[in-house]
This record gives sequence, structure tokens and C-alpha cells, in this order.
Amino acid sequence: MPRALASRLNNLGTETAYAVSLEAAAARASGQTVYDFHIGDLNFSTPSLIVDATKKALDEGKTGYVPAAGIQPLREAIADFVGKRRGVVYTKDEVAVQPGGKPIINKFLLTLMEDGDEVLYPSPGYPIYESLIGFYNGVKKPYSYRLTPNGFALDVAEIERLITPKTKLLFYNNYQNPTGSVSSDEEMKKIAELAIKHDLWVLSDEAYFDLVYGQQHGKSIVALPGMKERTVILLTCSKSWAMTGWRLGAAIGPKEVIAAFVKLATNDEACTTQFVQWGALPAFNGDCEGEVSAFRNELQRRRDLIVEKVKNIPGFQAITPQSTFYLLVEVSKAISMVGASSTEEFRKYLLEKTGVSVCTRDHFGSRMANENQQYIRFAYSSVTVPVIEKAFNVLKQHFDSVSSSKAKL
Repeated sequence: MPRALASRLNNLGTETAYAVSLEAAAARASGQTVYDFHIGDLNFSTPSLIVDATKKALDEGKTGYVPAAGIQPLREAIADFVGKRRGVVYTKDEVAVQPGGKPIINKFLLTLMEDGDEVLYPSPGYPIYESLIGFYNGVKKPYSYRLTPNGFALDVAEIERLITPKTKLLFYNNYQNPTGSVSSDEEMKKIAELAIKHDLWVLSDEAYFDLVYGQQHGKSIVALPGMKERTVILLTCSKSWAMTGWRLGAAIGPKEVIAAFVKLATNDEACTTQFVQWGALPAFNGDCEGEVSAFRNELQRRRDLIVEKVKNIPGFQAITPQSTFYLLVEVSKAISMVGASSTEEFRKYLLEKTGVSVCTRDHFGSRMANENQQYIRFAYSSVTVPVIEKAFNVLKQHFDSVSSSKAKL
């Protein structure tokens, strides 16, 4: 290689869950039985109406370039669908179709953050927030969650203490990965008040907006007074309609911000795949609600089973999440029981001894200085009920044995 790679790459992180996937695949290739709880993919088929509409678009030759903002029928459908579900009004000029959710994080930072601006984001949280803030020379200001009897909640007072005159942006992920947390109305109101008081731009990551248990969809911060004009919604088709590999999403926000996103798209991907956009129309016309409801019901069945199973494993503790398809499990005692020195060592131990593959808290952003508890994350989106039964029977047998051995010492 004649020259070194650009030094800026040293500031770029990654999504390390994919490395866990490679380890799990290698274990399986060696003949081990592996239970995949590490990745947030889905084992549901994309709704048939979306598949059929995509096939139709391909048959009609809709394979060429389209406007960088997206095809007009889809932008109009998204504006109507998103607006009605969030109690606000959007137009197509406030929508930019994107090839997935991640590009929205990228464009949000490129559009609104200057070098040296401070950006608030959740930790644990989606790791690409932290990665791209650092890559674009922002100042990373992570905020944390506190555990309550009802689940994880934001420490709003801590968030306000982190704000300085240099703080410009706030990432807010209600229905959160990896905690599964849901903001109360009061918590969301306080976040909105902070954003308005300190004149912050907000990225509302709503990837799991339709995966709230016991209801059709969630609530959005854009519905609160003063928030629509300062908020960009990250919308992705990946989770709600089981379209992770299709790479389709949309940014919804103020016109001037969306116009900048479109300019960036023109310089980057040019446009989002045309036939995929036509295929998604049934989702935003509301024609797939039956299948989405079935997805949610099946995920709730898996959640209830896995939560019940966790209760019976020595050294494991968890609170039932109210959204997403993740369960964050506290394992400090289990780590001590097996003599592991870290959650990463414990994760590798689980894979080797039980075949259960998970991510740890450390896959979701840098640890906070005051963090003492140790967590692993189970994703139950791509495992069936029988697989959950088998995996947790193996875990219980193993940790019952470990616990029994310790008791004899």
C-alpha cells in the first residue's frame, strides 16, 4: 500500500454487534449449537402486499433514477401517515426518503453540527450516534438512564447539567434500543422543555414507534408545543414492516433541514432505490396493519416467555420492557459466579459454554463514569418460542450447576 489511510478514520467507530454475529457463525460452523440473541433482525417475512407491489414495480421497469427526495406518491403517503399518528401536519416537502435509518443520523449531523459543537445522546444507546458525532468532530456528551421499579428512565436533571452554551443537538430515542424504555408523558415533556429552553435541534429516533406493547403505536415529541419546528424524525421501515435488508427510511422535519438532506443525498447516494419506494406504498397507506399487529403480538409472546425464563436463572435479573424487542439483563452476580473479569469475557463464556450469543452493554456506546452494574442484551426478534425454550433451558441448567458448585465450596 503506497500511502496510509486517512487519519480521520481513527475517529470512526462501528456497530460491533456484527462482530458478534461473525463469532456466532464461526461457532456454528465448528459444529456447536448456537442460539442467536445478539442481533436485532427479524425472522418475519415482509408483508405480502409490499413484496407484491415491489414485484409489480420491477415488472413495470421502475428501476431508474428518481428525485433525491424520493418519489412524490411515497413522500405524500409518509407525510400523511406520520402526521396522523403523531397528531401533527406534514407535507411532502418535509419528507426526504432515505436508504435506511442510518443515513438520517449522518445527514442530521452534517446539516446542523459545526466542528466543536456538543451533542447529547443516550448511553447505552444506538452506537452509530457516538461513532458519527466523533467522526464529524463534534463533542460527545452522553447521558444515562436510571433503573426504576417500572423500567429504565432518563435522568433529566443529569441531561440539563450536561448542557452548556456549546450544546447544539440532542438525540432522543424513545422506545429505546437497548433498554426497551418508554418515556412517560412527563419525561417527554421535560425533554421538550430542555430543548426549547436551550434552543437545541432534536433527532427523534422513532425506529420502534410501532413496536409498543399493548397499543398500536407510540407517542412522538413532535406533538408537543414548540417541538415540530426543531425536530427531525428518524423513520425506518426495517423494524415495523420486517424490511431490515430493503434499506428504506425517511427523514421528516422542517423544510429547510429536509432541503439540506436532499442536497446531501444528491452528492452521496443520488437516490433511494426506485422499485423499493413503490413497494413501500402499501405500508404507508395503512394496508399492512394486520401483519404489523401480528408481528407485535408474536414479539410480545416471546418477550413474556423470555422475561419469565430469566427469573429462574441464578445471577440474572430483568424488568419487563414495554417496547422494542430487546431485553437488557443485569448479570453482575452471574459474572462473579463464573469468575469473568468483564461483560465481554462473560459474553464469550456464554457462547462457549451454552451456545447462547448475546451483545453486552459495551456494544451500545462508551460506559458512563458512574456505571457499576453489568448488562447483557437479548434480542428476541429472530428466535422462535421453541428456540427460546431450548436456549433458556440450557442457560438454567448451566447456571444451576455453577450455583450448586459454588454452594459446596
